[in-house]
Amino acid sequence: MTDRVYDLAIIGGGINGAGIARDAAGRGLSVFLCEKSDLGSGTSSASTKLIHGGLRYLEHYEFKLVRHALREREILWRIAPHIIWPLRFVLPHRKGLRPAWVLRLGLFIYDHLGGRQTLPGTKTLRLLRDPAGEPLRDVSTVGFEYSDCWVQDNRLVVLNARDAEAHGAHIHTHVRCTGAVRENGLWHVTIEEVETGRRQAIRARALVNAAGPWVDQVLATVSGRKAAGQIRLVKGSHIIVPRLYEHDRCYIFQNSDGRIVFAIPYEDDFTLIGTTDVDYKDQPEKASISASESAYLCEAASSYFKRPVAPTDIVWTYSGVRPLYDDGAANAQETTRDYVLTIDAATGEAPLLCVFGGKITTYRCLAEDALRKLSAHFPQWMISAGWTGRTPLPGGNFEAGAADRLAHDLGKEYPFLSARAARRLVRHYGVDARKILAGARSMSELGRSFGPDLSEAEVRFLMRHEYARAAEDVVFRRTKAGIRMRKEEISELDTWMARERAAQENEEKGIARVG
Repeated sequence: MTDRVYDLAIIGGGINGAGIARDAAGRGLSVFLCEKSDLGSGTSSASTKLIHGGLRYLEHYEFKLVRHALREREILWRIAPHIIWPLRFVLPHRKGLRPAWVLRLGLFIYDHLGGRQTLPGTKTLRLLRDPAGEPLRDVSTVGFEYSDCWVQDNRLVVLNARDAEAHGAHIHTHVRCTGAVRENGLWHVTIEEVETGRRQAIRARALVNAAGPWVDQVLATVSGRKAAGQIRLVKGSHIIVPRLYEHDRCYIFQNSDGRIVFAIPYEDDFTLIGTTDVDYKDQPEKASISASESAYLCEAASSYFKRPVAPTDIVWTYSGVRPLYDDGAANAQETTRDYVLTIDAATGEAPLLCVFGGKITTYRCLAEDALRKLSAHFPQWMISAGWTGRTPLPGGNFEAGAADRLAHDLGKEYPFLSARAARRLVRHYGVDARKILAGARSMSELGRSFGPDLSEAEVRFLMRHEYARAAEDVVFRRTKAGIRMRKEEISELDTWMARERAAQENEEKGIARVG
């Protein structure tokens, strides 16, 4: 057992765990975080990739949730302008569904509820004249255009973890919690390396269960009981198809079942369509899209687009399980997306805080609320509250809205980069793109190419600074290069990364022996 006592131990390396780790470490707390797989490999990488208020949540009177989320849009854009950027959404009015006046009212509230400052407001579109109407069937003549934001979701997790580590946090991936007990006012937490089975114990003044869909399993491990009736697992699935239209706006479509479906430009050459809401009972890691979900999304898109979308058009899919707080709603789509934090500790006992629900947009608020709850036991932890909304995430120390200018400057500095490659690097790494390029004068100086624009230099950066261990981490989470890569290329990358990891581990052992 290590002699060190951490202030905070966190189980779970999704957006909530990483966000809490960053906030706590930045306040001067000693933090330990363990994640049994890759950072953000569960729900946090399976979102619709939006930083948004949640227009449809207004129908369920979740005004507090929508207000918080709307306030966060521009805050998150400011601290991560490389991985978050504005989008314009087109909402066609369709006869027989929500009346036009209801849409106008909802969008008026959406524009004014969250203190919008920079993002443009709503406007009415005549779809027969506007380019946004060109790819649509003649089912709508009027639409409304409003603002929300896009996010590289896994990168948001990783950058929070990186910044937590920069502030002194210990981040451990592929390490699971196998048990935890309270003793003498501390948590004694047993952890195990997934690959080797090697175990050790750590001690902490407080424990956070931010395991997402596994929150129930971790609670049983820690306390011997389950969160009966507190969690509702809901699967959301998305499909990716070849690009359906040329402009850069997104669509939000109403369906006759009351749900909505997004169609969003994706990775330049594709369109992302999602999401579904299906109650889920199986193990979260087994989540995958069903044939009925694929058909549902294709039919929803085809009812609006002139060009029909068929299951045979699908080039990639992804699914994730949302760990929603069970508020007793009749169906999955009406279940609250707000978060609930519970704390378990008798007087003098080390506290256990469990995280239920939440959405990626409000992760920063959730982290602040988690530390506020824990401050009932440790008042000194409230020092520097709010700092995460003012300090850029790694690579994001440039002005919001200036990513394209940064990409242009990068292209001038490194003329061997295509405009598309320079833009991609900036949209993933911001000013850290220069660390990857490191004075290279040609593509060949970046080393081996594993696929479209994916160089050895970039993969090395992801391994050394962003916790990537396997090809899947790189091509489907840190980047989306896998959507354009052959299976053979991904397998070759996996083999190369395994060799690199082995060489790095041997080097570290050699340094340790010399030391």
